[in-house]
Amino acid sequence: MKALLIARRELSAYLRTLSGYVIIAVILALNGLFFNAYALGGASKRSAEVLSQFFYYSSGFTIVASVFISMRLLAEERQTGTLPLLYSSPLRDRDIVLGKFLAGLAFLALYVACTVYMPLLVLVNGKVSFGHVAGGYFGLLLLGSASLAVGTFGSALARNQLLAAITSAVMLVALILCWLLARITEQPLADVFSAMSLWNQHFPPFQAGLIHVRDVVYYLVVTYVALFAATRVLEARRWR
Repeated sequence: MKALLIARRELSAYLRTLSGYVIIAVILALNGLFFNAYALGGASKRSAEVLSQFFYYSSGFTIVASVFISMRLLAEERQTGTLPLLYSSPLRDRDIVLGKFLAGLAFLALYVACTVYMPLLVLVNGKVSFGHVAGGYFGLLLLGSASLAVGTFGSALARNQLLAAITSAVMLVALILCWLLARITEQPLADVFSAMSLWNQHFPPFQAGLIHVRDVVYYLVVTYVALFAATRVLEARRWR
């Protein structure tokens, strides 16, 4: 319950500031440009192929949006000196982390919802499977949740928002590039790195509208582990 109160306050702060809307507008515009240039452009394509490419590009922009949304969650409190106020409140560290994460996730979901017009454009000129759309958007939310959780961890580590964004981006890129390590290592390490890959191993099925339990579990585990790590960072800093 306390986490929900924090989430409500944090989300209100996002909605009252111009920066949140700027982030959504810029990334949404870039997503639309890529969709128009690469998904819709070129030779004639089937609707399912266009939709798959839409989710391909949207997944990258969702990760980018999660970095910019999460960078302020905890780093801003430390940067402005208001973190001791949170520590002096009766809130538990896990409530603080979870509340801020939920606020960021709600704002990220708002961005994802704003991309719906692109599949609708495909629907105007072709046939779209609503199962494909639902599966793809479910994947975007799971990917966004995991990326945002990693960003929350990065925000907990950093002294300011810029360092939070850089730290989060480095960690996410490292997770994405695990598939490269899988190619150059031998078994069983190859399987381990492949399973750790944030995008290459787990998101492509969602592009096709397919939902596999292993992929859902992976994104939920990454989300949990990252939030757990962020909570431990706050706890360690509280007792310094």
